[in-house]
Amino acid sequence: MQRFGSVIELRPEKVGEYRRLHAAVWPEVLERLRRSNVHNYSIYLRKFPDGRTFLFSYCEYRGSDHAADMAALAADPRTQHWWQLTEPCQQPLSDRPAGAWWAPMEEVFHLD
Repeated sequence: MQRFGSVIELRPEKVGEYRRLHAAVWPEVLERLRRSNVHNYSIYLRKFPDGRTFLFSYCEYRGSDHAADMAALAADPRTQHWWQLTEPCQQPLSDRPAGAWWAPMEEVFHLD
């Protein structure tokens, strides 16, 4: 099992929309995540004192081919439609790796 944490900024005018979307994630999107071996997936929201809002995501991957499972997720038409709704809410960090939307985070501690 692999653990992943990532971060992205949330556009201030889109906080309500992002919350609304994630209050009722489409069942097809959830099922595709499960079929891609993504488990224990959470997204946290934090507004900082400077007014900027960030999302932190955490998930566990329990498969054997992360690249193939993520490619299958990205190729799914319903997931692509979901991303068309959620991506305009987000502002990717400028220092994220090439090809990444969310910026990966380094795990510095884990208690099992």
